[in-house]
Amino acid sequence: MVAKLLVANRGEIARRIFRTCRQMGIGTVAVFSEPDRSARFVAEADRAVALGGTTAIESYLDIEKLLEAARRSGAEAIHPGYGFLAENAGFARAVLDAGLTWVGPPPAAIEAMGSKLESKRLMVAAGVPTLPSIDVTGLDDRALVEAGRTVGFPLLVKASAGGGGKGMRVVHDQAGLVEAAQGAAREAVSAFGDGTIFLERYLTRTRHIEIQIFADDHGHTVSLLERECSIQRRHQKIIEEAPSPVIAPDTRSRMGEAAVAAALAVDYRGAGTVEFLFHDGEFHFLEMNTRLQVEHPVTELTTGLDLVRLQIMVARGEPLPPEALAPRSTGHAIEARLYAEDPRHGFLPATGTLDRFRFPESEGIRVDSGVEDGSEIGSHYDPLLAKVIAWGADREEAAARLATALTRAEIHGSVTNRDLLVRILQHPEFLSGAADTGFLDRHDPAQLGQPMVTGPGEELAALAAALCARQARLPERRVAATIPAGFRNNPSQPEWTWFDGAEGEVRIGVRFDRTGGIHTNLDGRFRIVGLEPERVGIERDGLLGWYRVHRAGSIHHVDGPDGYARLVEQPRFPAATIEEQPGSLHAPMPGKVIAVPIAVGDTVAEGQTLLVMEAMKMEHTLRAPFGGHVSAVGVAVGDQVDAHQVLVVIEA
Repeated sequence: MVAKLLVANRGEIARRIFRTCRQMGIGTVAVFSEPDRSARFVAEADRAVALGGTTAIESYLDIEKLLEAARRSGAEAIHPGYGFLAENAGFARAVLDAGLTWVGPPPAAIEAMGSKLESKRLMVAAGVPTLPSIDVTGLDDRALVEAGRTVGFPLLVKASAGGGGKGMRVVHDQAGLVEAAQGAAREAVSAFGDGTIFLERYLTRTRHIEIQIFADDHGHTVSLLERECSIQRRHQKIIEEAPSPVIAPDTRSRMGEAAVAAALAVDYRGAGTVEFLFHDGEFHFLEMNTRLQVEHPVTELTTGLDLVRLQIMVARGEPLPPEALAPRSTGHAIEARLYAEDPRHGFLPATGTLDRFRFPESEGIRVDSGVEDGSEIGSHYDPLLAKVIAWGADREEAAARLATALTRAEIHGSVTNRDLLVRILQHPEFLSGAADTGFLDRHDPAQLGQPMVTGPGEELAALAAALCARQARLPERRVAATIPAGFRNNPSQPEWTWFDGAEGEVRIGVRFDRTGGIHTNLDGRFRIVGLEPERVGIERDGLLGWYRVHRAGSIHHVDGPDGYARLVEQPRFPAATIEEQPGSLHAPMPGKVIAVPIAVGDTVAEGQTLLVMEAMKMEHTLRAPFGGHVSAVGVAVGDQVDAHQVLVVIEA
């Protein structure tokens, strides 16, 4: 029996595992780095052990620290979650050697499937369809280009280890192959400690279909049906669903059989996922993930199974229950990954403090999150804030419920991909079931990610912000309550409030007369209903909408019937702008400099790489916006930089 379980992970997956443990009567142990000391998952555990350090290498990737935490806390089992050491065979062996229960597959299976190259060889032997590929680790530039010609363009440069889109690049011709291979290898070393890379044929207009498999020690290896994960950015999934809208029953059966064959080939146990590319009615093995997947909730909502419970049962030597041996799918489920990132600027990760993070209670909605009001979003870990999952009787209902839940959520203090997710869920191509892995190549994320509330809607949001700000200030006024704010005993102009919004300046004029009447400079007829410090109803031309306003300093967060607007109140007398040297290029976010291929005096062309930095486990390249001469380089390899810090100066 497992009486106490340690989760060697953080954030929402730690909380997810703790939830099942509580239901099963199992004690829980969290581990945490210094940035996570005040995180919600730490507070929810029965016991928590400090690992020290700030980076993943200093904490969640340190095997000895994790084993010591288990010894100190008295944990009998370790669940790795996903990411970090979840697919590290060495960690699995160390856990077992320490006499602990490993809630995961056998180390040998992890090792076999941990290398995408080795797993492809095993799949060929097992009769599972695969795509052509070549190992190019260590090849010089000439040999690399020749290998690219052999595979054929377009192709993918892929890291053999890990997943999550890291160490992966699409290359359309040989001109970009060398740089892509170097970048993929660097990113793979940073994320997985393994720089092995290979080239693989890249198919366009494919769909990403995966089969959830489970195996126990009693001779059962089963498919728990498919998920579709075709909507991706940077080869990382952002919307997943079950079942797939395009997989016919006979294809589902064949893919399930292939996935089971893949598991049997490595004597698999526990939860795993076999991923396929689906193209023109045929499927090709992509990889096998030897862990619980981020998107496992859509399978749980459609099958009624608790996959974490099944993992623990198998780890304890129990057989899979009857409902898992003959799974049935009911309705449709869709998951959206909510990230702190800006789709309008290349999906740059965002940092800061979440002033407010709340989802309204709603039927059919599940929110798996690792953050709450006041959570700090740092640059050390993945920018995932939450997984929002909707179940519906059919696909249309699930998509509508999910879009509504995202629209109504209060997410303040960070740029997110929320508006992008809502627009995808409402897009005709997605709703028709025709979307494939090239969806965000055909539809510009910068346009889809534009704020939902603009124009007249933003004006109403600004009016709501101005009214609630005035109402909130009333208790502070030391004047007679009968004298309205802004009252003058001589004729005057309205009190003006200026905001910066999504489309630039939003200018709102408001005047309160002797009788408490409110006059504005906006077109249309207005009626104000139920004015409170954080809530106001505005009726305009017969349409009433309620607006929730949350103020954090000069920033006004407004959630209304059309979505969210972020407005920055401008001072009446702005300070003078500080002059900066022309041609200064800034850090888009906090991070670490990992490559500086230029020096002072160099001549650079537009688009040339100036600097490469790492943040939130991904590489980000700073390129020259125009041609010129490098007049200053303010950083070196290994430096930690702050957001907006000047890195390079170019003179045109």
